Amino acid sequence: MSPAASPQRATAPLPSTDLLHLEHLLSAQERERLRVITDHLQAEVRHQSVDYWNREELARELLPALAELGLGRLAEGGGSRLFQNLVHVEVARADLSLSALLGIHNELIVGTLEAFGSEEQKQTWLPGLKELRQLGAFCLTEPEHGSDIAGGLATTATRDGDGWVLNGSKRWIGLGTVADLALVWARDTADGLVKCFAVDTSLPGYSATKIEHKIGLRIMQNADVELTDLRLPAEALLPGAADFAATNDLLKDSRAWVGWQAVGAQQTLLDVLRAYTLERVQFGRPIASFQLIQQVLAEVAGNLAASSGMMAQVTRVQDAGELEMMHAALAKSTATRLARQSAAQARDALGGNGLLSDHGIAKIMADVEAIHTYEGSYHINSLIVARSLTGISAFVS
Repeated sequence: MSPAASPQRATAPLPSTDLLHLEHLLSAQERERLRVITDHLQAEVRHQSVDYWNREELARELLPALAELGLGRLAEGGGSRLFQNLVHVEVARADLSLSALLGIHNELIVGTLEAFGSEEQKQTWLPGLKELRQLGAFCLTEPEHGSDIAGGLATTATRDGDGWVLNGSKRWIGLGTVADLALVWARDTADGLVKCFAVDTSLPGYSATKIEHKIGLRIMQNADVELTDLRLPAEALLPGAADFAATNDLLKDSRAWVGWQAVGAQQTLLDVLRAYTLERVQFGRPIASFQLIQQVLAEVAGNLAASSGMMAQVTRVQDAGELEMMHAALAKSTATRLARQSAAQARDALGGNGLLSDHGIAKIMADVEAIHTYEGSYHINSLIVARSLTGISAFVS
């Protein structure tokens, strides 16, 4: 651009960060419900979450209103899968930590109980969980076993009379310190199979310690969990989860959900970046008029559009009952890679202000680092994709 050029400064807000109009695929009723949820998240969560994030504190005060909006029971109410996914996008757009909390809650806590729990377990736990009056923790990852958890899981479950005794350690357990219910995966010492147990966290033998000093998802309280001679009744075993293979569909859907988190993160990146570059004036002009900044805006928008289109197609594959782990791994790894790239570009465009959490970009960038790593790291998901493409596994057994 010539120094003498007179840039045209846009004053209207970005009409929508849904660049490919995915909301248009929803019914009118779903669009209205999504609008109500979005309005609340943008007015009551997005900016309010920053202080909780800075303090590394669970935002409990925000949960009752989210429960009233039905965010503790997303699978109920007859909404389409695309609607549920776009709700996840809007929560991630407001705050990725709360998106992680609500996503794991719906996909892995409520979802596991609905799919594999007994009627008694469902009646005991689901009402409180769905109203977010109670919280759950999904206890799978261990200190020495993350990517190799399927074969390496070391936590044990031993029959003792009419009950079970659990021993072992879990790590990176979301809400482990505050959960009322822990869904603990442990290996039966009798048959070697990995099974799931519903654990009341008030029982003796369950202890959890908060993991401090995380750079991302700071509102989500991750924990080290210790299980020491934890005694459970026989009915604590989830009858439908008597083998680790039971997790396959749950983990596929959960991995795909992280791709939608990445879409929400990119939406807010574009929103913050555009607003800042229109308002920030240097050399007498808004920096949005500079070619380098416009290039960043275009690339961030392109990454968002690519991620949105990919995730919409993944949803169609899910609806057809054809989702494979390769699809979920491809979606998660690609969308989080593009989100990470956009976060770095946006942070750089904000200069020194990009280092401050109250400008938004630094917080989003740090949170994207977390979603790039959890639910199967970027590189593990890439290897899953390549294994499907070649028939050759790079994993060492």
